[in-house]
Amino acid sequence: MMKKLLLGDEAIAQAAIDAGLSGVYAYPGTPSTEITEYIQNSPAAKERNIHRRWSTNEKTAMEEALGMSFMGKRALVCMKHVGLNVCADPFVNSAMTGANGGIIVLVADDPSMHSSQNEQDSRFYAKFAMIPCFEPSSQQEAYDMVHFAFDYSERLHLPVLMRVTTRMAHSRAVVEIKDEAREQNKMNFDAKASEWVLLPAMARRRNDIVTAQQAELEKDAVESRFNRYEDGRDHSLGIITGGIGINYLNECYPDGCPYPVLKISHYPLPKALMRRITEECDNVLVIEEGQPFIEDILNGVMPGNAVIKGKFTGDLPRTGELTPDIVRKALNITLGECYAPSKNIVPRPPALCQGCGHRDVYAALNDVLKDYPDARVFGDIGCYTLGALPPYRALHSTVDMGASITMAKGAADAGLWPAVAVIGDSTFTHSGMTGLLDAINENADITVIISDNLTTAMTGGQDSAGTNKLESICRGLGLSEDHLKTVVPLPKNMPEIEKLLRDEINYHGVSVIIPCRECMQTLQRHIREKKQKGEQAK
Repeated sequence: MMKKLLLGDEAIAQAAIDAGLSGVYAYPGTPSTEITEYIQNSPAAKERNIHRRWSTNEKTAMEEALGMSFMGKRALVCMKHVGLNVCADPFVNSAMTGANGGIIVLVADDPSMHSSQNEQDSRFYAKFAMIPCFEPSSQQEAYDMVHFAFDYSERLHLPVLMRVTTRMAHSRAVVEIKDEAREQNKMNFDAKASEWVLLPAMARRRNDIVTAQQAELEKDAVESRFNRYEDGRDHSLGIITGGIGINYLNECYPDGCPYPVLKISHYPLPKALMRRITEECDNVLVIEEGQPFIEDILNGVMPGNAVIKGKFTGDLPRTGELTPDIVRKALNITLGECYAPSKNIVPRPPALCQGCGHRDVYAALNDVLKDYPDARVFGDIGCYTLGALPPYRALHSTVDMGASITMAKGAADAGLWPAVAVIGDSTFTHSGMTGLLDAINENADITVIISDNLTTAMTGGQDSAGTNKLESICRGLGLSEDHLKTVVPLPKNMPEIEKLLRDEINYHGVSVIIPCRECMQTLQRHIREKKQKGEQAK
């Protein structure tokens, strides 16, 4: 075994390569982005010709992975939790098609919403779709679990979901990795075509099979090496913990926990083990990151004689990440000396980078909209969402990827004028194009600004699917050439930008303005790379 210091995300990526991966499909989203980037930068992945380019969105990623599985090869799909909403259709239906080559759907949840719109818990999706779910409690377990999960997926002919949270994804630990990678699966067509054609008559047969598998899945979870029941000398309390929660518990009891502990990292829930702890203990505390998923089922199905404690009872908070101190408090352990943050520290909210082209767009937009007091600006997901904060305060809504155009259209349908949508280049190709098609088909009275910085900037500067294609896409959707405008967002061009905005706002139909200038961060990186290449050439 070789040892490496790896992020949780990197351990998953390395394990996938070592487990015979043939393709990773993903759209960048914190905290999952580093998985795909690690594979993209891996010499071994390049040598093995593993597919590793970004997909346009999570739905296309899931469907591309299904195509690879269809041909018998192993695929990894990566996304953040809200991305699972985008690919819900193929994800849920993938249980009906089943898997030929192994499929792992890796979802990184973001408790405390460090860079997200909600605190969604992806375990509910696995239960809803009736597929197995894995939740590693350490970087080493994440590495080992990927190998097991691919094998398990192929044995059961089911995709599997692997859930991590922010701290697991972005913390480092030493991981022992295999000396030799498994060979990729040979291309084969062992899949039954009838199982992949989800006409109702065929899907009903497959639904019976998947439903009948649930008892086997639960039996496997009870016997899983990733689930562990450890007895304790004091049965006044039992503890059930999922995923990373076991680490917080161990920090509270460095010399060993005196209570029985059930660690769960393999779902569906091992009800036999849960029933045992509720029968043997007077009280049971459930420690889990995210929503009270385990606690809810425990209360409803098998509380036994135990009093169930956790997030529903207020012993643990319903929102935000867990910490060792939060767990200590729930366990009535006296906290050691702690220090309050200095009162002299001034909060520093995030802001658009100096020199960012989005700044010039918002400055021009705010100046123009002073003459339109009823105007509303519908924003979208990206670093340009920071335009909602001071000093611009330019956005009135931000809901999900692509919602700016469709919400502007809906508001215009309701009678609003002017209705302005601001969307980024990567978000536009992710899920804005269909909304623009709706607007064009009805000639909705909206002005769309596609603020193009030639990259997926918010997640670190990954390639954007629409780079140098945005005008062609708009034309292809049927937008009038007369109302498709481009401009370079620079202070010296402010009069031109403002004139374009006024002209297109006053046009009562669909218009698109594309301010295009490279992101300052990627520009600086490209300059450094060019300089390094020049020095190496010398």
